Amino acid sequence: MRFAKPPTSIPEQITQLQARGMDIPEQTAATHYLSHISYYRLTAYWLPFESNHDSHRFRAGTSFEEVLNLYIFDRELRLLLMDAIERVEISTRTRWMDALVQAHGPHAHLLPALFTTTIGKNGNIVWSHGKAVASLKVESLKSREKFILHLRHKYDEDLPPLWATCELMTFGEFSKWFTHTQSSALRNQVARAYGLDEITLASFLHHLAVVRNYCAHHARLWNREFTVRWKLPKKHPVPLVPNLHFPKDRNLYNTLAMLGFLMDIISPHTGWKQRILALIEKHRIDPLLMGFPAGFRGYPLWVNEDQS
Repeated sequence: MRFAKPPTSIPEQITQLQARGMDIPEQTAATHYLSHISYYRLTAYWLPFESNHDSHRFRAGTSFEEVLNLYIFDRELRLLLMDAIERVEISTRTRWMDALVQAHGPHAHLLPALFTTTIGKNGNIVWSHGKAVASLKVESLKSREKFILHLRHKYDEDLPPLWATCELMTFGEFSKWFTHTQSSALRNQVARAYGLDEITLASFLHHLAVVRNYCAHHARLWNREFTVRWKLPKKHPVPLVPNLHFPKDRNLYNTLAMLGFLMDIISPHTGWKQRILALIEKHRIDPLLMGFPAGFRGYPLWVNEDQS
């Protein structure tokens, strides 16, 4: 069966929303927003306001302004997450790079023995050092970054030193390089800088790379249930574990808690956690819908921020 519904005009979209019970007193403003944010994209943000999904009827009192408020909250939330993700990515990548080059020299990334291989269930290679290096070589040859051009012109080598090469890695690529680093001692050396063990850090980096892609592609984030979860620590670190919400391991809350914990270490004076709480308050969002535990305001991670 093929999709057969015809496209609708913006006036028709507004009429349909009103017929389903949405209050739209400012139709000029709604027309403006629908001309820049598609009806289909906004659908995800008015779903929580539906009283009956089959009929798409809205709860009494639902307004277009409320839906738009939720949309704007999610956009601002993604920007706040990108701020933290950037800092976590650069910090962990720097720690990993430094540990490798101090132990194995500037071109440690070119030594296959330092990395493991992942084989899929069908026998195909999911990740290998050779494939990862080949991908970086392509990126290096395509790069117009001045530091890459300088190193490529001056030295005859497969790739520049790791401190330069790692600047070409995407977050997703870096998370895989970290996971496939052979030495658990080296991975733990990196993780201990944040009070974590290497299993927790590797799992979180993989999850965070996925979250980063949702943010970068402007996808709905605030109430998403993630398929790629991270392994929540049960005992350590002590300052983090009591703040986690284990029954809601697919929701955003635990990601925010871990980012807040890491930001206290990496960038302790940014007020990032306070900005998260302030954003929720500003837009009058129910944090329980994001996976926050009911008593989170009394949790050690958040209590000082709530009083800021």
